[in-house]
Amino acid sequence: MIETQPMHTAITHYTRLGSEECERIHAASLEILDRVEVEVHDAKARELLQHGGARVDGIWVRLSEAMVQRALSTVPHQMRLHDRNGRVVIQAGGYRAYFGGGSDCLYVLDHRTGTRRKAVLQDVIEAALVQDALPEIDFVMSMFLPLDVDGRIYDRYQMEAMLHHTTKPIVFVTPDLSGCVAAVEMCEIVAGGRQAFQERPFAACYINLTSGLIANAEALQKSIYLAERGLPQMYIPLNAGGVNAPVTTAGCMAALNAGTLLGIVLTQLVREGAPVAVAGWNGGPYNLQTMVGNYVLAEEQGVATVLGKFYNLPVFGLGGATDSKVLDQQCGFEVTLSLMTALLHGANLIHDVGFMDAGMQGSLALMVIADDILGFLRAATKEVRVDDETLALEVIEELGPTGSYLEHPHTLHHFREAHYSRLADKNVYAVWASHGATSMEARAAQRVDAILAEHRPPPLPEAVKRALREVVLRAEQRLGSR
Repeated sequence: MIETQPMHTAITHYTRLGSEECERIHAASLEILDRVEVEVHDAKARELLQHGGARVDGIWVRLSEAMVQRALSTVPHQMRLHDRNGRVVIQAGGYRAYFGGGSDCLYVLDHRTGTRRKAVLQDVIEAALVQDALPEIDFVMSMFLPLDVDGRIYDRYQMEAMLHHTTKPIVFVTPDLSGCVAAVEMCEIVAGGRQAFQERPFAACYINLTSGLIANAEALQKSIYLAERGLPQMYIPLNAGGVNAPVTTAGCMAALNAGTLLGIVLTQLVREGAPVAVAGWNGGPYNLQTMVGNYVLAEEQGVATVLGKFYNLPVFGLGGATDSKVLDQQCGFEVTLSLMTALLHGANLIHDVGFMDAGMQGSLALMVIADDILGFLRAATKEVRVDDETLALEVIEELGPTGSYLEHPHTLHHFREAHYSRLADKNVYAVWASHGATSMEARAAQRVDAILAEHRPPPLPEAVKRALREVVLRAEQRLGSR
């Protein structure tokens, strides 16, 4: 027998910032918090921060380095999410990457017709079903903002639809505190009570703040509410370099990071150990040619994620999106590169898969294509197993240079381990033509249709369905009584 020594492999990750650059941005953020101040537009948040040692003057708040360091010492280094059945399926931290859709697109690129139209509630349902079915998609978001329901409580309809049509973890977005409270109530109904959901959370709230230097009231109120209950949240200031922050990447990132650190301080003052994920995108120059909030820009790729890694915090990243309006070459390269950079930089919860047109449009066909790309990327970046079994020296010795490996038991045992695309055509021209000469876009549309026709996640109990509906009906009745 030919023997070999065991060998362990390691994946090399890409980083755009070294430790010295991260230290300088961190120091700049601390100086901003201490000297420049941040606008905090909620009285309770200001009271909590002042009680924790902040200097407060009206809406202006200053934080000391000591406050920041205390908060960084208690905030968890990973965020754990369960599925609807209580199993841990996401441990966001380190370089573990999980992918999901996005929220609130106004338009759908309809895979059935190839045309753009306004989104309705059925699109939210179909998006949840597709995300639930795709193997490389790990969590579910609403994807669309339905225009056929009352816009004041659209988030209740989204949450109900997602809870009905997926067992995967959910990332939800609400415009205000009341929507966040309703979403948590609905999750508690499904979980079987407040304590059960708190112990095994299967949903997390994505909170947008106006900017790194302006914390709006709605975002702060949601953050405090979730921290009080120890529930996971993504605390994400939105900076646009050259618009509400310096145009340089370092300056934009310093201002964004100052807002992030304020959020971490606030959550840890409310409840030490409250889980928080930080931004893995923004922090770079805005597109000052078009003044459009693009989703895929070169300069910002990975910068915020690297700073999140510097703090050893869970990172809420962005990937699988495009600013194209159709499934063309621009779409292909932006989706692939944004997925690749998010993966290599180490973002943990990577959202907006399937987004188009600066977040205005979503596509289920694109989500299916991105799922296929993800399968390739994960296969291309995973560790290579090197041991006696995979080196197969005994097989080589047995068969030599002229033996047939095709029918050997070793091949039969391992051939399914390779990545095989569901969508890419790898046949010769004649076979491709005989199968209909289809494009990947057409094949993706066919797969969406197949999922919608065949995929059915386990249904919720009828009593749970009625209780969820009651939450929505209460919101409708409140609005009707005004």
